[in-house]
Amino acid sequence: MSSSSHKLSFGEKAGYSAADAAANFVFMTMILFQTNFYTDVFGISAGAAATILMAARLWDAFADPIVGLLADRTDTRWGKFRPWVLFTTLPWCFFMVLAYTTPKGWSGVAMIAYAAVTNILLMTIYSMNNMPYSALGGVMTGDVNERAKLNSYRFIAVNAAQFIVGGLTLPLVAKFAVGSDRQHGWQATMMIWAAVCLVLFLITFATTRERVRSVTAQKSTPKADFGDLIKNGPWLVMVFMTLVHFAILSFRGGALYNYYHHYADPASLFDFLQKLGLTAPALAPGAPVPGGVLEWLGYIVHGDRLHLADSNVADLANSIINMLGTLVTITVILLSAPLARKFGKKAVAVMGFAFSALGTFAFYLLKPTDVTGMVLLTVLIAICYAPTIPLIWAIYADVADYSEWKTGRRFTGIVFATIGFALKSGLALGSSSFLWIMVGVFNYDPKQPPVGTTLEGYRFCSTIVVGLMFAACTVLLLNYKLNKRVTLQMAGELAARREKICP
Repeated sequence: MSSSSHKLSFGEKAGYSAADAAANFVFMTMILFQTNFYTDVFGISAGAAATILMAARLWDAFADPIVGLLADRTDTRWGKFRPWVLFTTLPWCFFMVLAYTTPKGWSGVAMIAYAAVTNILLMTIYSMNNMPYSALGGVMTGDVNERAKLNSYRFIAVNAAQFIVGGLTLPLVAKFAVGSDRQHGWQATMMIWAAVCLVLFLITFATTRERVRSVTAQKSTPKADFGDLIKNGPWLVMVFMTLVHFAILSFRGGALYNYYHHYADPASLFDFLQKLGLTAPALAPGAPVPGGVLEWLGYIVHGDRLHLADSNVADLANSIINMLGTLVTITVILLSAPLARKFGKKAVAVMGFAFSALGTFAFYLLKPTDVTGMVLLTVLIAICYAPTIPLIWAIYADVADYSEWKTGRRFTGIVFATIGFALKSGLALGSSSFLWIMVGVFNYDPKQPPVGTTLEGYRFCSTIVVGLMFAACTVLLLNYKLNKRVTLQMAGELAARREKICP
């Protein structure tokens, strides 16, 4: 069987997905919590945090094309991209813990420098691992339907990791903070996540194989590669779409954390958790914490609805809603491959982003006490957004195919590296712009209790601004020209070329 039509086994699909699950222990922690970690736990100003996030992620963005060029020119007995996954595993785990460790007794300048250096190092290792990993999916098989299936597996694993990160991180931080502080809670939690990442990366390296090779030898220069990319219309659209798309993720993560911790009514959140059986009477001073799995995970709120100032009610409610949205996403992702076969990846992605925009706008209409509405709209948005997750990454592989179709040369690494540049730039823009908007427009000061203007900022940013960005993604995808018909034509012609070279 040729590489162009190779059918991937369940084991290889599942094994490939393990590394993206690992990546999301860093990625989702960054998206959901890093902004507030720096301001509320690490203790630096919002302006300093915004600058660090912007600088680290822009540095990472510039590193991606360099890694892509190197990966495309890597030649080992394990392939081009798999070795990068293996050799970055231990540094990944080390810097993952350091980035969420808070030094004791340091000056303000030293703290800012430490945060900047550890974040930049973590993002550099992330690029060296995840960019080649993403390109690996494009060379395991040339079959477009197998790629869609592969990315479905991948993003089921991603959402399983997101379920764990979104649902357990804050409760574990609160648990390990008991008797110490949230700084210790964060360090202990990240040590657990680093150990999980180590195992998952090794699984991916051991179970995957690279099969797709260009039909011509790789003799191009970096200048020629970039020159061909500039002429690639689908690539240009996806670069801008990716910039906005990942700005949504980091912007929305920071905004929703504050939405649930400050805008949503704590008593209403307590009532929601009480219905789930996750509340208990306050502990007497010095009394031991009861046993049980839920208590160990920090999944019980001790107290009553009138005394919640120092409770974990917002941490737990935020985590529960995160997990619910992720469970729905995992379920709906299973439908992405059949939907793509029937309607095409572009059509499904356009509708997904459009309806996600409408659902996000509707969030603005909710009152602080309307927890039921928050839950229902979270589910609705997850249903709409879920199919876009694997399909967007499958579209990136189609963009690499388009370059080979038009030029006769395949440079998967640089395609994914430049997409990675847009991705990291979007993450930088999203996190930093959220803080800048909150400080400049809504009088945000992390060292002061939020006032009415600031509370409205949390609401406006997490709904109207995010909805507008979803709408921008919709418009950009409408201008992407590789629809179902063109994609199938391109795949067929490339398969025929490869059969002539490797029958």
